[in-house]
Amino acid sequence: MSKSFMRGALSAIAILPAVALAPAMAADSAPLNVGYVYVSPIGEAGWTFQHDMGRKELEKNLGNKVKTKFVENVPEGADAERVIRDLAQQGNKLIFTTSFGYMNPTLKVAKQFPDVKFVHLTGYKTASNVATLNARFYEGRYLAGVLAGKMTKTNVAGYVGAFPIPEVLQGINAFTRGMRSVNPKAEVRVIWVNSWYDPGKERDAAITLMGQGADIVTHHTDSHAVVQAAEEKGKYAVAYHSDMKKFGPKAQLAAVTHHWGKYYTQAAQDVIDGKWKPTSVWGGIKDGFVTLEAINAGVPNDVKQSVAAAEKDIVSGKMTPFDGPVKDNEGKIRQEKGPMPDSALNKMDFYVEGVAGKLPGK
Repeated sequence: MSKSFMRGALSAIAILPAVALAPAMAADSAPLNVGYVYVSPIGEAGWTFQHDMGRKELEKNLGNKVKTKFVENVPEGADAERVIRDLAQQGNKLIFTTSFGYMNPTLKVAKQFPDVKFVHLTGYKTASNVATLNARFYEGRYLAGVLAGKMTKTNVAGYVGAFPIPEVLQGINAFTRGMRSVNPKAEVRVIWVNSWYDPGKERDAAITLMGQGADIVTHHTDSHAVVQAAEEKGKYAVAYHSDMKKFGPKAQLAAVTHHWGKYYTQAAQDVIDGKWKPTSVWGGIKDGFVTLEAINAGVPNDVKQSVAAAEKDIVSGKMTPFDGPVKDNEGKIRQEKGPMPDSALNKMDFYVEGVAGKLPGK
Protein backbone atom coordinates (compact mmCIF):
# COMPACT_ATOMS: atom_id res chain seq x y z
CA MET A 1 0.00 0.00 0.00
CA SER A 2 1.46 3.37 -1.01
CA LYS A 3 2.09 6.13 1.51
CA SER A 4 -0.09 8.52 -0.50
CA PHE A 5 -3.03 6.08 -0.30
CA MET A 6 -2.54 5.71 3.45
CA ARG A 7 -2.51 9.50 3.89
CA GLY A 8 -5.72 9.79 1.83
CA ALA A 9 -7.44 7.08 3.83
CA LEU A 10 -6.44 8.65 7.14
CA SER A 11 -7.66 12.05 5.91
CA ALA A 12 -11.00 10.53 4.99
CA ILE A 13 -11.31 8.93 8.41
CA ALA A 14 -10.36 12.23 10.05
CA ILE A 15 -13.17 14.15 8.39
CA LEU A 16 -15.86 11.52 9.00
CA PRO A 17 -16.83 12.82 12.47
CA ALA A 18 -17.28 16.33 11.12
CA VAL A 19 -19.47 15.08 8.25
CA ALA A 20 -21.52 12.97 10.66
CA LEU A 21 -22.05 15.95 12.95
CA ALA A 22 -23.28 18.25 10.20
CA PRO A 23 -26.90 16.97 10.12
CA ALA A 24 -27.14 17.18 13.91
CA MET A 25 -25.84 20.76 13.92
CA ALA A 26 -28.33 21.66 11.19
CA ALA A 27 -31.15 20.11 13.22
CA ASP A 28 -30.16 22.15 16.27
CA SER A 29 -30.32 25.39 14.30
CA ALA A 30 -33.55 24.55 12.44
CA PRO A 31 -36.45 26.90 13.26
CA LEU A 32 -39.42 25.78 15.30
CA ASN A 33 -42.35 25.32 12.94
CA VAL A 34 -45.50 26.90 14.42
CA GLY A 35 -48.99 26.42 12.96
CA TYR A 36 -52.18 28.41 13.44
CA VAL A 37 -55.79 27.47 12.68
CA TYR A 38 -58.18 30.42 12.21
CA VAL A 39 -61.98 30.16 12.25
CA SER A 40 -62.60 33.17 10.00
CA PRO A 41 -60.73 35.14 7.32
CA ILE A 42 -57.94 37.37 8.67
CA GLY A 43 -59.51 40.46 7.12
CA GLU A 44 -58.75 43.94 8.43
CA ALA A 45 -60.16 43.70 11.95
CA GLY A 46 -61.70 41.20 14.37
CA TRP A 47 -60.93 38.01 16.27
CA THR A 48 -58.75 36.32 13.67
CA PHE A 49 -57.05 39.59 12.72
CA GLN A 50 -55.89 39.97 16.34
CA HIS A 51 -54.53 36.43 16.43
CA ASP A 52 -52.65 37.04 13.22
CA MET A 53 -51.20 40.21 14.74
CA GLY A 54 -50.00 37.99 17.59
CA ARG A 55 -48.45 35.56 15.10
CA LYS A 56 -46.57 38.41 13.44
CA GLU A 57 -45.40 39.65 16.83
CA LEU A 58 -44.06 36.17 17.55
CA GLU A 59 -42.12 36.23 14.28
CA LYS A 60 -40.73 39.67 15.06
CA ASN A 61 -39.69 38.68 18.58
CA LEU A 62 -38.05 35.33 17.78
CA GLY A 63 -36.83 35.97 14.22
CA ASN A 64 -35.21 32.97 12.53
CA LYS A 65 -35.84 30.77 15.57
CA VAL A 66 -39.39 30.21 14.31
CA LYS A 67 -41.24 29.68 11.07
CA THR A 68 -45.02 30.12 11.13
CA LYS A 69 -47.87 28.95 8.95
CA PHE A 70 -51.60 29.56 9.15
CA VAL A 71 -54.82 28.25 7.64
CA GLU A 72 -57.74 30.71 7.77
CA ASN A 73 -61.52 30.37 7.51
CA VAL A 74 -61.62 26.81 8.88
CA PRO A 75 -65.11 25.67 10.03
CA GLU A 76 -65.43 24.02 13.42
CA GLY A 77 -65.84 20.22 13.20
CA ALA A 78 -64.46 17.69 10.70
CA ASP A 79 -62.70 20.34 8.61
CA ALA A 80 -60.86 21.60 11.67
CA GLU A 81 -59.66 18.11 12.57
CA ARG A 82 -58.32 17.59 9.05
CA VAL A 83 -56.48 20.94 9.02
CA ILE A 84 -54.99 20.42 12.49
CA ARG A 85 -53.78 16.95 11.47
CA ASP A 86 -52.29 18.30 8.24
CA LEU A 87 -50.32 20.92 10.17
CA ALA A 88 -48.95 18.25 12.51
CA GLN A 89 -48.01 16.00 9.59
CA GLN A 90 -46.21 18.91 7.93
CA GLY A 91 -43.80 19.13 10.86
CA ASN A 92 -45.29 21.92 12.95
CA LYS A 93 -44.24 21.20 16.53
CA LEU A 94 -46.40 23.89 18.14
CA ILE A 95 -49.97 24.42 16.92
CA PHE A 96 -52.43 27.09 18.08
CA THR A 97 -56.11 26.30 17.44
CA THR A 98 -58.01 29.54 17.90
CA SER A 99 -61.71 28.81 18.34
CA PHE A 100 -63.87 27.23 21.04
CA GLY A 101 -65.28 24.61 18.65
CA TYR A 102 -61.78 23.33 17.87
CA MET A 103 -61.47 21.82 21.35
CA ASN A 104 -62.38 18.19 20.64
CA PRO A 105 -60.65 18.06 17.21
CA THR A 106 -57.50 19.41 18.89
CA LEU A 107 -57.59 16.76 21.61
CA LYS A 108 -58.18 14.00 19.05
CA VAL A 109 -55.23 15.01 16.86
CA ALA A 110 -53.01 15.60 19.90
CA LYS A 111 -53.37 11.93 20.87
CA GLN A 112 -52.04 10.94 17.46
CA PHE A 113 -49.04 13.32 17.66
CA PRO A 114 -47.66 13.13 21.21
CA ASP A 115 -44.44 14.95 20.21
CA VAL A 116 -46.40 18.03 19.05
CA LYS A 117 -47.49 20.76 21.49
CA PHE A 118 -50.98 22.23 21.09
CA VAL A 119 -52.57 25.34 22.57
CA HIS A 120 -56.35 25.64 22.31
CA LEU A 121 -58.35 28.84 22.63
CA THR A 122 -60.83 29.23 24.38
CA GLY A 123 -61.68 25.81 25.72
CA TYR A 124 -61.23 24.11 29.05
CA LYS A 125 -59.91 20.60 28.35
CA THR A 126 -56.19 19.86 28.57
CA ALA A 127 -53.97 16.83 27.92
CA SER A 128 -50.29 16.00 28.35
CA ASN A 129 -49.53 17.92 25.14
CA VAL A 130 -52.53 20.30 25.08
CA ALA A 131 -52.62 23.64 26.91
CA THR A 132 -55.52 26.09 27.03
CA LEU A 133 -55.49 29.86 26.67
CA ASN A 134 -58.28 32.30 27.37
CA ALA A 135 -58.72 35.96 28.24
CA ARG A 136 -61.09 37.54 30.71
CA PHE A 137 -62.85 39.39 27.93
CA TYR A 138 -65.66 40.17 30.33
CA GLU A 139 -63.42 42.63 32.22
CA GLY A 140 -63.16 44.81 29.13
CA ARG A 141 -66.88 44.33 28.51
CA TYR A 142 -67.69 45.69 31.97
CA LEU A 143 -65.67 48.85 31.26
CA ALA A 144 -67.41 49.22 27.90
CA GLY A 145 -70.71 48.89 29.75
CA VAL A 146 -69.78 51.72 32.11
CA LEU A 147 -68.99 53.85 29.08
CA ALA A 148 -72.22 52.88 27.30
CA GLY A 149 -74.30 53.45 30.43
CA LYS A 150 -73.02 57.01 30.64
CA MET A 151 -73.38 57.77 26.92
CA THR A 152 -76.76 56.25 26.04
CA LYS A 153 -79.74 58.58 25.56
CA THR A 154 -82.37 55.86 25.08
CA ASN A 155 -81.14 53.60 27.91
CA VAL A 156 -81.16 50.71 25.42
CA ALA A 157 -78.09 48.93 24.06
CA GLY A 158 -78.05 46.16 21.46
CA TYR A 159 -75.79 43.11 21.51
CA VAL A 160 -75.13 40.82 18.54
CA GLY A 161 -74.07 37.39 19.83
CA ALA A 162 -72.60 34.41 18.00
CA PHE A 163 -73.54 31.41 20.17
CA PRO A 164 -74.99 31.26 23.72
CA ILE A 165 -71.89 29.67 25.28
CA PRO A 166 -70.45 30.76 28.65
CA GLU A 167 -67.74 32.98 27.13
CA VAL A 168 -70.29 35.02 25.16
CA LEU A 169 -72.74 35.16 28.07
CA GLN A 170 -69.97 36.44 30.35
CA GLY A 171 -69.55 39.34 27.94
CA ILE A 172 -73.24 40.15 27.63
CA ASN A 173 -73.75 39.98 31.37
CA ALA A 174 -70.61 41.97 32.27
CA PHE A 175 -71.55 44.66 29.76
CA THR A 176 -75.03 44.86 31.25
CA ARG A 177 -73.74 45.05 34.81
CA GLY A 178 -71.30 47.76 33.76
CA MET A 179 -74.12 49.78 32.21
CA ARG A 180 -76.40 49.39 35.20
CA SER A 181 -73.64 50.26 37.68
CA VAL A 182 -73.90 53.85 36.40
CA ASN A 183 -77.38 53.78 34.85
CA PRO A 184 -79.91 51.56 36.66
CA LYS A 185 -82.48 52.12 33.89
CA ALA A 186 -80.26 50.58 31.22
CA GLU A 187 -81.49 47.57 29.25
CA VAL A 188 -79.57 45.29 26.88
CA ARG A 189 -81.28 43.46 24.03
CA VAL A 190 -79.63 40.49 22.33
CA ILE A 191 -79.92 38.93 18.88
CA TRP A 192 -78.15 35.62 18.20
CA VAL A 193 -76.77 35.01 14.69
CA ASN A 194 -75.52 31.43 15.32
CA SER A 195 -72.24 32.07 13.54
CA TRP A 196 -68.84 33.46 14.50
CA TYR A 197 -68.47 35.15 11.14
CA ASP A 198 -71.40 36.15 8.96
CA PRO A 199 -71.20 39.87 8.11
CA GLY A 200 -74.65 39.87 6.50
CA LYS A 201 -76.40 38.41 9.53
CA GLU A 202 -74.38 40.60 11.90
CA ARG A 203 -75.37 43.71 9.99
CA ASP A 204 -79.05 42.73 9.87
CA ALA A 205 -79.06 42.02 13.61
CA ALA A 206 -77.47 45.38 14.40
CA ILE A 207 -79.99 47.25 12.24
CA THR A 208 -82.86 45.39 13.92
CA LEU A 209 -81.54 46.28 17.38
CA MET A 210 -81.16 49.94 16.44
CA GLY A 211 -84.74 49.80 15.14
CA GLN A 212 -85.78 48.61 18.61
CA GLY A 213 -84.35 51.74 20.22
CA ALA A 214 -80.71 50.84 20.81
CA ASP A 215 -78.51 53.91 20.37
CA ILE A 216 -75.39 51.87 21.19
CA VAL A 217 -74.65 48.45 19.70
CA THR A 218 -71.87 45.96 20.27
CA HIS A 219 -71.09 42.41 19.23
CA HIS A 220 -69.41 39.11 20.01
CA THR A 221 -68.87 38.13 16.39
CA ASP A 222 -65.80 38.31 14.20
CA SER A 223 -66.48 40.96 11.55
CA HIS A 224 -66.74 44.76 11.64
CA ALA A 225 -70.30 44.72 10.24
CA VAL A 226 -71.93 45.95 13.46
CA VAL A 227 -69.63 48.97 13.72
CA GLN A 228 -70.18 49.76 10.05
CA ALA A 229 -73.96 49.53 10.43
CA ALA A 230 -73.85 51.92 13.40
CA GLU A 231 -71.83 54.39 11.33
CA GLU A 232 -74.46 54.29 8.59
CA LYS A 233 -77.31 54.81 11.05
CA GLY A 234 -75.65 57.56 13.07
CA LYS A 235 -75.47 55.48 16.26
CA TYR A 236 -72.64 54.48 18.59
CA ALA A 237 -70.90 51.09 18.61
CA VAL A 238 -68.42 49.35 20.89
CA ALA A 239 -66.03 47.37 18.70
CA TYR A 240 -64.82 43.95 19.76
CA HIS A 241 -61.58 42.02 19.28
CA SER A 242 -59.76 44.92 17.58
CA ASP A 243 -59.92 48.65 16.97
CA MET A 244 -62.47 49.16 14.18
CA LYS A 245 -62.62 52.93 13.96
CA LYS A 246 -61.56 52.85 10.29
CA PHE A 247 -64.97 51.27 9.63
CA GLY A 248 -66.87 53.62 11.93
CA PRO A 249 -64.82 56.73 12.72
CA LYS A 250 -67.84 58.55 14.19
CA ALA A 251 -69.68 55.50 15.50
CA GLN A 252 -66.94 53.75 17.47
CA LEU A 253 -67.35 54.68 21.10
CA ALA A 254 -64.41 52.47 22.10
CA ALA A 255 -62.98 49.04 21.35
CA VAL A 256 -62.51 46.03 23.62
CA THR A 257 -59.29 44.60 22.17
CA HIS A 258 -57.35 41.37 22.66
CA HIS A 259 -53.58 40.93 22.63
CA TRP A 260 -51.95 37.52 22.13
CA GLY A 261 -48.39 38.19 20.94
CA LYS A 262 -46.67 38.09 24.32
CA TYR A 263 -48.17 34.69 25.13
CA TYR A 264 -47.42 33.27 21.68
CA THR A 265 -43.81 34.38 21.97
CA GLN A 266 -43.37 32.83 25.41
CA ALA A 267 -45.03 29.56 24.41
CA ALA A 268 -42.74 29.17 21.38
CA GLN A 269 -39.66 30.04 23.42
CA ASP A 270 -40.68 27.46 26.03
CA VAL A 271 -40.92 24.78 23.34
CA ILE A 272 -37.51 25.76 21.98
CA ASP A 273 -36.03 25.64 25.51
CA GLY A 274 -37.75 22.34 26.38
CA LYS A 275 -39.71 24.05 29.17
CA TRP A 276 -43.23 23.95 27.70
CA LYS A 277 -46.01 22.66 29.97
CA PRO A 278 -49.74 22.02 29.36
CA THR A 279 -50.88 25.01 31.40
CA SER A 280 -54.31 26.64 31.57
CA VAL A 281 -53.95 30.41 31.30
CA TRP A 282 -56.85 32.83 31.79
CA GLY A 283 -55.49 36.37 31.82
CA GLY A 284 -57.25 39.70 32.06
CA ILE A 285 -56.61 43.42 31.89
CA LYS A 286 -53.73 43.39 34.35
CA ASP A 287 -52.01 40.67 32.30
CA GLY A 288 -52.24 42.73 29.12
CA PHE A 289 -54.62 40.32 27.37
CA VAL A 290 -57.60 42.72 27.29
CA THR A 291 -57.76 46.49 26.82
CA LEU A 292 -60.46 49.10 26.38
CA GLU A 293 -58.93 51.50 23.88
CA ALA A 294 -59.59 54.02 21.10
CA ILE A 295 -62.20 55.90 23.14
CA ASN A 296 -64.12 58.36 20.99
CA ALA A 297 -62.91 61.96 21.20
CA GLY A 298 -66.47 63.04 21.92
CA VAL A 299 -66.58 61.20 25.26
CA PRO A 300 -66.55 63.75 28.13
CA ASN A 301 -63.66 63.68 30.60
CA ASP A 302 -65.86 62.81 33.57
CA VAL A 303 -67.08 59.70 31.70
CA LYS A 304 -63.51 58.70 30.90
CA GLN A 305 -62.68 59.12 34.59
CA SER A 306 -65.55 56.81 35.58
CA VAL A 307 -64.22 54.13 33.20
CA ALA A 308 -60.65 54.62 34.46
CA ALA A 309 -61.79 54.27 38.08
CA ALA A 310 -63.58 50.99 37.31
CA GLU A 311 -60.50 49.71 35.47
CA LYS A 312 -58.29 50.57 38.44
CA ASP A 313 -60.59 48.65 40.78
CA ILE A 314 -60.57 45.58 38.51
CA VAL A 315 -56.79 45.58 38.09
CA SER A 316 -56.20 46.01 41.84
CA GLY A 317 -58.65 43.23 42.67
CA LYS A 318 -60.90 45.58 44.62
CA MET A 319 -63.83 44.43 42.49
CA THR A 320 -64.78 42.04 39.71
CA PRO A 321 -67.61 42.39 37.18
CA PHE A 322 -69.45 39.56 38.92
CA ASP A 323 -69.27 40.48 42.59
CA GLY A 324 -72.39 39.41 44.44
CA PRO A 325 -75.19 39.91 44.63
CA VAL A 326 -75.62 38.68 41.04
CA LYS A 327 -79.27 38.26 40.10
CA ASP A 328 -80.52 36.76 36.84
CA ASN A 329 -83.26 38.42 34.81
CA GLU A 330 -85.90 36.18 36.37
CA GLY A 331 -85.03 37.32 39.87
CA LYS A 332 -82.96 34.33 41.01
CA ILE A 333 -79.79 35.02 43.01
CA ARG A 334 -76.84 33.39 41.24
CA GLN A 335 -74.09 34.75 43.52
CA GLU A 336 -74.95 36.05 46.96
CA LYS A 337 -71.73 37.84 47.85
CA GLY A 338 -68.09 38.02 46.89
CA PRO A 339 -66.69 37.38 43.40
CA MET A 340 -68.25 34.65 41.31
CA PRO A 341 -65.71 31.77 41.11
CA ASP A 342 -64.18 30.71 37.82
CA SER A 343 -66.01 27.38 38.01
CA ALA A 344 -69.34 29.24 37.91
CA LEU A 345 -68.19 31.69 35.23
CA ASN A 346 -67.23 28.79 33.00
CA LYS A 347 -70.72 27.32 33.31
CA MET A 348 -72.67 30.56 32.92
CA ASP A 349 -76.04 29.83 31.33
CA PHE A 350 -78.26 32.78 32.23
CA TYR A 351 -78.92 36.45 31.54
CA VAL A 352 -78.37 38.88 34.40
CA GLU A 353 -80.89 41.43 35.51
CA GLY A 354 -81.14 44.11 32.82
CA VAL A 355 -80.93 41.78 29.80
CA ALA A 356 -84.24 41.50 27.97
CA GLY A 357 -85.74 38.19 26.89
CA LYS A 358 -84.82 34.55 27.40
CA LEU A 359 -81.86 32.48 26.36
CA PRO A 360 -82.44 30.19 23.36
CA GLY A 361 -83.64 26.81 24.55
CA LYS A 362 -84.60 28.04 28.03
